[in-house]
Amino acid sequence: MTTVKLSEKAGAGDVLVIGISRSETTKKLQIEAGSSSVNQRDILRALDAVGATASFDEVIKLPTESGLVVTTGLGTSAKSYPHEVLRRAAGAAARELMGNTHAAFSLPYSTSSDIGAIAEGAALGAYDFTEFRSSSKIDRKVALSKITVITQLAKDAAVKKLAVRAELIAEYTFLVRNLINTPPSHLTPDSFSLQAKKIATKLGLKVEILNATTLKAKGFGGISAVGQGSANTPRLLHISYAPTKAKKRYAFVGKGITFDSGGLALKPANGMEEMKSDMSGAAAVVGAIFTIASLKLPVAIDAWAPLAENMISENATRPSDIITMYGGKTVEVLNPDAEGRLVLGDALVRATEVGKKAGGLDGIIDVATLTGAQVVALGTRTSAVMTNDLNFSGEFLTAANLSGEQVWPMPLPEELRASLDSPVADMANIGDRMGGMLVAGLFLREFIEPGLPWLHLDIAGPAFNPHKAHGYTPVGGTGVALRTLVVLAELASSQK
Repeated sequence: MTTVKLSEKAGAGDVLVIGISRSETTKKLQIEAGSSSVNQRDILRALDAVGATASFDEVIKLPTESGLVVTTGLGTSAKSYPHEVLRRAAGAAARELMGNTHAAFSLPYSTSSDIGAIAEGAALGAYDFTEFRSSSKIDRKVALSKITVITQLAKDAAVKKLAVRAELIAEYTFLVRNLINTPPSHLTPDSFSLQAKKIATKLGLKVEILNATTLKAKGFGGISAVGQGSANTPRLLHISYAPTKAKKRYAFVGKGITFDSGGLALKPANGMEEMKSDMSGAAAVVGAIFTIASLKLPVAIDAWAPLAENMISENATRPSDIITMYGGKTVEVLNPDAEGRLVLGDALVRATEVGKKAGGLDGIIDVATLTGAQVVALGTRTSAVMTNDLNFSGEFLTAANLSGEQVWPMPLPEELRASLDSPVADMANIGDRMGGMLVAGLFLREFIEPGLPWLHLDIAGPAFNPHKAHGYTPVGGTGVALRTLVVLAELASSQK
């Protein structure tokens, strides 16, 4: 676990991280060292010598008489920098400091929330996944274990809380990333559930796990149909956080396909290894409820993770099979590779049912690596959000903006709904290929009660980064959606 501390000055011999920017008018480099005093002349001379540009993700290490100075790019010079610029700059530096145990971050800040962003970015960047290394582990440089943020507000109580928050955000984002990066040989619906239960129990949260027999007996046709082809049987994980005098109650539902072969609609071999990440939504909602509970926010959360492995066998669901979802709706499964919406449909109905018994939900959010069409439409860094309630969507987009996660609103065109019609069942699980992301959202909407504010978040692209690390984002699982869900709860807890 990475610890985050505050100090008014860097210690002797500390690795010191400072920012650099480039003036928009003069094009000259500028030192952005926050509360720290550094030898600007010598540093600028060295930066010019190596051709520094101050661009994002540019990290340069400069040995000096007082120790190692590391510069991280902030882009164009400004009186104050957006939080996400500070997060990414701190995170990029933390990533490049693998092999060091401790670093002091002295970046520019104007407000206490700027300091929180620096701490969060640095903590998120200090990540490495080594669980399955043996002989090669000794050659790996370890990630930062201690981060100090340099600020004149180090003794301020509110700023200290932001440092604690940064630690918690990093701790549970790392959990999400670890779950995503764990191979399906080790992460199954059962092991996912048991690992989450262990943490939830330590936090004092209520946990319920429905096994395959119970799921089938209680009519969870979607989860059962998707998981019946695998020797690793499905589960429905439910974690509940119920603080006294909760200001709002939300249900978070995350798609939990621990591996997606495509079933009898077998995926191509190229890229199939990334399908271990098809449980990113489940990991995100579980990580979010753990963070919210650890922060003791006065917002009740029910997190639901419908977990299954979509495999091929003589028991696998066949194209044209008809299944009965939880709640009674029948679905013709035209494509067994459109399985995420099936497990989510079951869980959305159950989450609504439980929410009603608890006094009603203020909103329900599902998070899923649902469609390749999302990646085509918005790329690999921007998630899509669809909704039946623009006010709820507005609150979520505000939370996303504050968290630094990129989210873009997408429509649910009524004319596409007819493509889900089936001649033999209530509906089919696929419709028009064009607008496939939107069609999937329309399918899920069928399992939402009228009047219940609902958001569907498709994180297919941003959930897993197979290419180059950037900012505080590593290669592999990213942990996307956790921070926005947490900020949404924070905003709700601040309402009168």
